[in-house]
Formats: sequence, C-alpha cells, structure tokens
Amino acid sequence: MIWLNFSRRGHRFALVAALVALTGCVTVEPPKTGGVVLATPPGKVVVSLNGQPFTEYCYLNTSKPYLFPLLGPANANMTRSFPLADVAGEEHDHPHHRSVWFGHGLVNGQDFWTEKKGSGRIVHDKFNAIRGGPERGYFSTHNRWVDANGKPVCSDDRRLTFYNRNGSERMMDLEITLNADHGELVLGDTKEGTMAIRVAETMRLTQPTGTANPQSRIVNSEGAHDTEAWGKRAKWCDYTGLVGGKLMGVTLFDHPENPRVPTWWMVRDYGLLAANPFGQHEFEKLSNENVGDLKIPAGQSVTFRYRILIHAGSADDTKLRECYEDFARPIQK
Repeated sequence: MIWLNFSRRGHRFALVAALVALTGCVTVEPPKTGGVVLATPPGKVVVSLNGQPFTEYCYLNTSKPYLFPLLGPANANMTRSFPLADVAGEEHDHPHHRSVWFGHGLVNGQDFWTEKKGSGRIVHDKFNAIRGGPERGYFSTHNRWVDANGKPVCSDDRRLTFYNRNGSERMMDLEITLNADHGELVLGDTKEGTMAIRVAETMRLTQPTGTANPQSRIVNSEGAHDTEAWGKRAKWCDYTGLVGGKLMGVTLFDHPENPRVPTWWMVRDYGLLAANPFGQHEFEKLSNENVGDLKIPAGQSVTFRYRILIHAGSADDTKLRECYEDFARPIQK
C-alpha cells in the first residue's frame, strides 16, 4: 500500500492511494503543495489547482466514468448537476447526461450511451499512473466495456491531463484509446455520442419554457452559430452563457489526428455539447444507415484526443484558434 498525505481546503488527510482490488499497481508521485494536485479517496480522483477544487473523476457505482463537478474560474459550476445532485430549477431530461463523459450508442450493437435497460457499462479496472505537478498533472486508467450480461465487448485506456492556467481559464486534455481486444469492434453510425459535456442549466441556449437566453450562444470554428451548429463539422465548438450571473464558456476541441476530422457536432439548445465522429448518416441525412460505421480490426486500436477549455467572458475567436493550434502540437508525455 502507498500512503499519500495531501492538503485540500485547509485540511490534512492520510489515505491509501492504491487498493489492489480497485486500482491494481499504480505509480503515485510525492505529494505537492501547489500546482495540480491529484487525491484518491475511494471511488474517485479529486483534482485541485493551487488549492482550489477543479473536478472529480468518478468511477464506482456508475454505468460509465464521468467528471463532476467541473468548476471554472471563481468556482463556477460549468455543468448541470442532475442526475448526480438535486438542484432546484434543473430539468431532469436525459438522465444519462453525466456532466462530462465518453460513450457511444452503438458499439458492436450495444448501447453505451443512454443507460436504458439492457445497456452496456464501462467498468473501471485499474489506474496505471497518478502524477501531480506544478504546471500539469495527469492520471491514466484501464477500463472494460461489458454488455448487460457482463460479457466483454472491448476495453479502453485513457489519460486525463490537467493544466495549471491563469485565473481566467481552466484547461484539460482527454486521450481515449479503444482496444478491439475481444474481436472486431464496430462503432456504429448514430447521433447518440460521443465525447460529451452537459453545460450548466443557466447556460442553455433555450430555457425549458422555450424562451431564448439572450446571453447564451453556440459557435464553432467554421462560424456556424446556435442551432445551425448541430450536425456540422468543425475543429472546435464553444458554448457560452451565464453562470452565477457572470458570462462563462466551455470549448471542446477535436484533435487534428483523430479519425474523420473535422468531427460532426451533436450540440443542442438545451445544453448538450458533444463531438461525434460516427453519426454521419444522421447528421447529413443520408439513406445509408451504416455509412458512418467505423470498424477496428481484432487486435488493433483507435485513439481519440480532446481538449476542454473553460473561459471567463465571451469566446475570443483568435484565442480559441491559438488554443487549437497549441493542442495540435505533439503531446509531451
């Protein structure tokens, strides 16, 4: 066992950072007092930046791992709380929208998106590394994708990297490698996917009453705005609106080496922001329902990389393009 001391919100804790039943063998760096700090209470990884909470990666007792909360500058909650917490005034639609998550509605015919009866589950297997640092920190995991009967469909290896940025923004990268380790893997053509964020209710382009939010907007890298951005291909897509009375935004970037770049965007006026490279027939209204299928031969894998930027104020087109160009550079391991 590895004991890790860490400080969060002024308190000292001593806890086990590696439990064999949950994480397997894991490398943990010595504790940090500043920068990016990763703590490991049971069932989650708690990420803080210079002593301020940022997000928690939750992986136990859930149909798929997710990040919640996702906090922006001034600790603004950038994602909807339902179904993970009960907050007055929030809509209870789409209970599978778990803040920030990765999943897909057709994986070898199995549903890893909606969480309906008979859906598959993404099960945490182990951590491979957990490392904080003054400028950035990361952790990597291995997960099993199983159907409703527990039969393995595939697996994934993912790495989440968190950056110590200035006070007006926060940033993280997600790298997910899907492994066809149980035969050929087919990622089916459906709009129900894939790398997704459900933004805060107050950021919604359209409120439940049907009225428009005058401060809210959706814009992508190609200049499509609001509902016009749905189903369009773009390098990135931004969702901006009011959080706690202040204008805040979240941008999701699609890496230029991902399959089928630029990706299609499943972005909705009710608060969903999702990059989906597999929904071609639905987004482009094509008759061939399998035109967007992606097949990974047995024994091979495919990797997807995304960046999430949280910013104060409105989205600055020049700054977003610079962030995309920075993201496109080779990753530093």
